[in-house]
Amino acid sequence: MSQPPQAQDSTSASDARRDLYGLVKSAEDDGVTTLIHKSVNKRGERVLLAPLDRFPAARKAGVFPTWTLSAAQKEFGTLITRAAAGEPQILRRNSTPIAVLLPADPNEDAFSPDTAAPEGAATAGGAVTRPSTPTRERGRRLATFGDAIGAVLATGPAPGLSFGLARLDEATGGLHPGRLVLVAAQPQVGGSLIGLAAARTALARSARVLYAASGPSSADITRRIIAAEAGGDYARLKTGILTPDEQQVVERLRHAPLLIDDGSDLTAEAIADTAPLADDLALVVVDRLQRAHNPRLPLSGEHLPEASQVLRELARSQNVPVLAVLDTDDPAIVNLLDADVIITLTNTPGQQATGLTVAERDLGVIATTSLRPDLAHARFLDTTPTPVAPDPATGASSADEPLPDTVGTTADRELADAALPFTSGAVKGLPAELTRILAALRTALAGAHVKDLDDLHAPLTEMAAAGLQTPDTADGRRLAAALHAYNAAAPASESPQASALAPTGPVAQVVEDGDAVRRDDDDGLVPGDEQDEPEGAVFPALRILKESVARSKMHPIPVIRAEDREAGPWPLVSEDMDGEPGWVHPEVASTRVAHERNGKRVRRDQLDVPASFGDGLMCLIDRNGSFPSACSAVPLAPNKLLHTGPLDVFDKSQAGIYQISVPDWNNQDMPHPLGRLADRPGEQGRVWVTTPHIKMLERLHRDGHLTEPVVIHDSWTGKANESLFKPFYQATKDVRAELIQAGGEPYKNYKTRLSIALRLLWPKRPESRSPFWRPDWRMSMVAEASVRHWFSAFKAVQAGHTLIALRNVDAAIFWVPDETAPDTYRVGTGFGEVKAKFIQPGTFIPEGDD
Repeated sequence: MSQPPQAQDSTSASDARRDLYGLVKSAEDDGVTTLIHKSVNKRGERVLLAPLDRFPAARKAGVFPTWTLSAAQKEFGTLITRAAAGEPQILRRNSTPIAVLLPADPNEDAFSPDTAAPEGAATAGGAVTRPSTPTRERGRRLATFGDAIGAVLATGPAPGLSFGLARLDEATGGLHPGRLVLVAAQPQVGGSLIGLAAARTALARSARVLYAASGPSSADITRRIIAAEAGGDYARLKTGILTPDEQQVVERLRHAPLLIDDGSDLTAEAIADTAPLADDLALVVVDRLQRAHNPRLPLSGEHLPEASQVLRELARSQNVPVLAVLDTDDPAIVNLLDADVIITLTNTPGQQATGLTVAERDLGVIATTSLRPDLAHARFLDTTPTPVAPDPATGASSADEPLPDTVGTTADRELADAALPFTSGAVKGLPAELTRILAALRTALAGAHVKDLDDLHAPLTEMAAAGLQTPDTADGRRLAAALHAYNAAAPASESPQASALAPTGPVAQVVEDGDAVRRDDDDGLVPGDEQDEPEGAVFPALRILKESVARSKMHPIPVIRAEDREAGPWPLVSEDMDGEPGWVHPEVASTRVAHERNGKRVRRDQLDVPASFGDGLMCLIDRNGSFPSACSAVPLAPNKLLHTGPLDVFDKSQAGIYQISVPDWNNQDMPHPLGRLADRPGEQGRVWVTTPHIKMLERLHRDGHLTEPVVIHDSWTGKANESLFKPFYQATKDVRAELIQAGGEPYKNYKTRLSIALRLLWPKRPESRSPFWRPDWRMSMVAEASVRHWFSAFKAVQAGHTLIALRNVDAAIFWVPDETAPDTYRVGTGFGEVKAKFIQPGTFIPEGDD
C-alpha cells in the first residue's frame, strides 16, 4: 500500500472550516495540499484538501458530490466524514470545480488508480481514483404535523426582525428568517430606504447585518444611516460637515456590526459565498437589483431571475431574512423574481404619504399601508407620530381619535391635547418625569380611568407649582398655559365621577408603610409607565430591556396572549413565589414602633437582642442593586411553558415553574430557604416555585444541608436560558457606576426607571400596554435575587457570624462585637457589594430615607 504524500500544511477540522476560503485559494492558486484531521468518538478521520490536479476525475460533471463553498462550510463535518470513508467531495465556486476533499488514509482494496487521469498525473496519494460503489442516499428528513405545530408555537407570534416602522411591521409581520423579501419601487420613491430602515433597526439590537450594495457606495450608505439616525440633512452630510449631535451618532455607530460590500462586480453567488463568513449574521440587504441591463452590474437585466433564486436559497440555507431592493414596480419584472414577500411602494400625486402593498408568493395581496417620506433625512416615518396598538375588542386605535370628554376636567383635556407633541416624541425639551406623567394623563383620559386620573392630579399640581420651563415655541407656550391652570386650588368643573369619588372629610396623613400587605393585583405601576422613555432620558431602562430580550437567538415570547392567560401555567404564578424572607431570629424580640418621617407617621421594627448574645451592635447590611444583579444570570424559559408533569429529577436544561413538597429545615440560625413561601403551603404541604429555588434546594441537598432530595409533583417547563437579561444587567451596571457618584435627581431617576422596567415584566392592569407579560420571568428574576441574598447570609453564618434578621432581597441584620461588618460581605457601591450601617440595641431599624 502506497503512503499518501505529505501535506504541506496540517490543521484541525474546526480551524479548516473557519479558514476554508483561504485553504481553497491556496490549493487553487499555489497547488497546496492541506491535511485535515477530526476526532470522532475517540477515532480519527483524516482527509486531504487538494487541488484538482491531484484528482482529475473531479472535473467530470455529475460523478461525485459537489458543494459550493458556502454550503461546504456549513456542512464541513459531514463532508470530512464522507471523504474519509472514500467518497470524494468536490468544492466549487459557482458551477466551477476548484478543489477536492480526499481520504488521507484510503483502503487500497476499495480503490484502484484513476483510469481517467492523464499519463504522468499523480494519483491522489492513495486517494479515491474512481467512483465508489453507489450507496443508497440517506432519506430526507421529514417532520410530522405535530412537530411542525410545536415549532410554530414555540417560536411565538413574531420571531423575526423589525423594519423599525410600526405600520410596515404590522402589515408584514416583520422580517422572518429563511425568507426573501423584495422591495419594488421606481427610482426616487425610496425603496432603498426600506432596506436601510431594516438594517438600522437590526443594528440597534446589535445584530450583524451584511449590506450588499450593487448601486449605492459604502459612503452613500454611511451618510444615509447617519442622516436617518441623527435627523441630519443628508445633502449637507455630503460636504463632510457634522453637527455635534451627528458626531455623537457617529461615535455610537462606529462599532455597529455592519458589513458593507459595494464591489462593482457583485453577484448573487458572491453574496451567497460571503454571508456564511459573517458570524451570527442576522440580516442580508441587497441594494439593489437593477431592471435595465448594465454590463458592469451583474445584478441587472436578464440576470435578475437567476439572482433571485440564489438569494432565496441563501435565505433558506443560512436561516436569515434576505431583503432585496428592486428599482422598478413593473409587475412583469416583479413576477419573474423568486421572492416570498413583495412590498411595492407607490407615490400618488398630491398625497403626502407613500403607499405600500404587501403580497405573499402564494396568497397575493395580504395588506396595504402607508408611510410618510422624510427624504431630506434619508428615511421613512410612520404616518402617525406614535403608533398605538388597536383595542382588541374594536380594532380602533386611541391615537387616531379625539380624547373622550366624559371624564376629567376641561383643564385635564386641554393639558392632554397640549401634551401630544411631546408625548409622541415629535417635540423634545421636557424633563423625563413630566413627559411620563403627561403620557399617563393621556392614557387615563383615553381609557376613562377615573381613579388613575385622580391619582395624577397631585403630581401635576406639584409640577405646575414648580414653574417648570417649557420650550419657547408655540407648542411649548401652549403646554405652559395648560399646565398653569393646575396652580388653582381645584378645578371648578370637576367631572361627576371625580366628585363622587372625592372624600368628604379631612384625611389623616398616616402611612403605615411597614405594615402594607402586598396584593397580587398591585404592580406598583401607573398609566404611562409602559411607554418608552423620551430621547435624552438619563437611563432608558425599558428600551434597553426590550432590546436585551430582542437580541436573544431563542426568539423569546415577551407577551402571552390575553386569551391564554387564564389557563395553563399562568394562574399558578403568584407573588408568593418570590421566596423573600421576612425572618427574625427566634430568640430576638421584634416589635413595631411609631416613627415620624417627612411629616408622616410610619412604623418601624425594633429588635431586642437577649443578653445571651453578649455585648455588641446591630450591623445593617443593604445589598446594592439586588434585582439588576440577578439579571446577570436568571434561569428562565424564553419561550412557552409546556406541561411536563411530575419529574423524577430536575433537568438543568429546562426552566419554568415546579410544584414541590416544602422541605424540612431545622437550622434555627437561618430562615427557611424558601422564605415566606414555606409558611404558605397549599394542599398536601406543596408550593409552586421557580427555577432559582429548585436549583437552590438541589445545591443544599447536595451539600448535606437538606436531608431529603427535592420532590417535584408537577411542572411546566421550557428550554432554559440564563442570559436573556444579561445585556440589560451590563447596561444597568455601567450607567450606575457613573450616576452613583453624581447622586441627586439623575441617580434617583435612574432607580425609578429601572424599577418600572422590571415591574413591567408582569403588569397587572388589564388595560396595560406593556411590551411584556411574562409572570414567570418576573418571579424568576425576583426569586434569583432572593436566593442570592439568602446564600450570602448563609455564608456569613457558616463563617461564625450571628444573623438576627433577614428580609426582602437586600436587607440583613447581624449582631457584631464592634463596627466591623461580616468579612464574607464586600463593602462598596458596586453591584454585588453592600452598604453597612451600625446602630445601638433598642433603636428602631431605619428603612429607605429614614
